[in-house]
Amino acid sequence: MNTTASLLPKEKTAAKIIKLDQQTIVFLIFIIIFIAFSIFLPGFLNTGNLVNILRSISVLGMLGLGMAVVVIGRGIDLSMVAILAVPTALTMTLASTGVDLGLALIAGVALAIAFGLLNGLLTAYAEVPALLTTLATGLGLAGIGQSGILQFDVVPWPDQLNPIEWIGGTTLFGIPSSVISFAVVAIAVSVFLKRTKLGLFIYAIGDNPNAARTTGMPVRPVMVLQYLIAALIAVFAGLVMASSSAVMDTRIYNLSLIYNVVLVVVLGGVGLSGGRGGVWNVIVGTLLVGTILNGMTILNFSYDAQNLVKGVILLMAIAIDSVLNPRNEETAQQGDI
Repeated sequence: MNTTASLLPKEKTAAKIIKLDQQTIVFLIFIIIFIAFSIFLPGFLNTGNLVNILRSISVLGMLGLGMAVVVIGRGIDLSMVAILAVPTALTMTLASTGVDLGLALIAGVALAIAFGLLNGLLTAYAEVPALLTTLATGLGLAGIGQSGILQFDVVPWPDQLNPIEWIGGTTLFGIPSSVISFAVVAIAVSVFLKRTKLGLFIYAIGDNPNAARTTGMPVRPVMVLQYLIAALIAVFAGLVMASSSAVMDTRIYNLSLIYNVVLVVVLGGVGLSGGRGGVWNVIVGTLLVGTILNGMTILNFSYDAQNLVKGVILLMAIAIDSVLNPRNEETAQQGDI
């Protein structure tokens, strides 16, 4: 009897050790793919290529952090790439025409804030589904950029913005400053979500908005806040991207970047049902997606083939997680976007 009892704690401990969540699974997949690429893919381990990977994933990771804040609160934001591109291009255009640096930045950030607030107000107060709201506002902002405030699709980085070039266009001890910017945003988002009352409110609202409302939480204002945060992160990511590449191609909102952002968030383990996930999930998802994209680029995979590979990996990760961590009926019913 005593022998059996003494074994129970060990069995429980072992069960906890072998229990894997989606974040761990995805990280293991990343390690395997990274090792395989290092062995079998010529040029993958070159210093220049690794630096390119870091540069490419920094903007993707920042967008993923903004998306994660919204998804944790049981929403989604498909307008993030448009907010990345158009307000940044507006800032660059104004600065190139002689407008003061501060005023140019204020104009771009104000445009991003306006659309972040619009997303939040329509979702929280008009109760329009987030998927439809952000799709419409993203298309609208892209249209404003194409036919209204911007003269050219491709806007070069003006010398007038060189005082802020350090956010993405320089290096520090060999590390691209865009990566440092990503780290700063990750730390800020982590502190906000885990250490502030508003961040905890987002988790509670994402987990069960009705219960959160019953306990007196300001559900609608917090919903607006999460879209505002996503917009601010998006425009900052846009400035980082533009300073890193010395150009902003506003046609980027016609590409698949927004789907890569959703892939990073969901693949890393931020559940679309809301109330689950965090910064480390985004980092893990960004590492995997960025590595796969880089490897497929070196291998000259076609655009369609890349989408196929990303889709298969996403399905595999979700399937494995559903087996190891099955949801109960109540959890499965939550989170309709």
